[in-house]
Amino acid sequence: MTDQPAEFTDILARLADTLESRLPQNGGDPNASYTAKLLAKGPDAFLKKIGEEATELVMAAKDNAPDRIVYETADLWFHCLVALAHYNLRPEDVLRELARREGVSGLVEKATRTP
Repeated sequence: MTDQPAEFTDILARLADTLESRLPQNGGDPNASYTAKLLAKGPDAFLKKIGEEATELVMAAKDNAPDRIVYETADLWFHCLVALAHYNLRPEDVLRELARREGVSGLVEKATRTP
C-alpha cells in the first residue's frame, strides 16, 4: 500500500462522526440533512439504498467504466457507513475485522465461520 496523506487515513472516522451527529437521537434534522432523513426513515430506507448502490457498482464494473466504479463504490461505502451508524458501529470495527483476516486465506477464513 502506498503512503496516503493524513486527510485520507482518517476520512472514515471523520465521516462516521458526521453520520453519528445525524442520528435522530443526536438531534439530526431530516429537513436539513439527507443522511438524517434517511436515518429517520429507519433501516428499510438505507438498506434499500445499499442494494441500489451495490447494483449500480456491479453495472459500472460490467461496463468497465473506472470513473463510475469509483463513484458507485463511494456511494456504496457511504450508505454502508450510514448503516454502521444506525447500529452504533464504526468503520474502525470493520477495519479491525479486515485486519484480523489479513494474511488468512479466504478459504480458511470462510471455513471457520459458524453457520
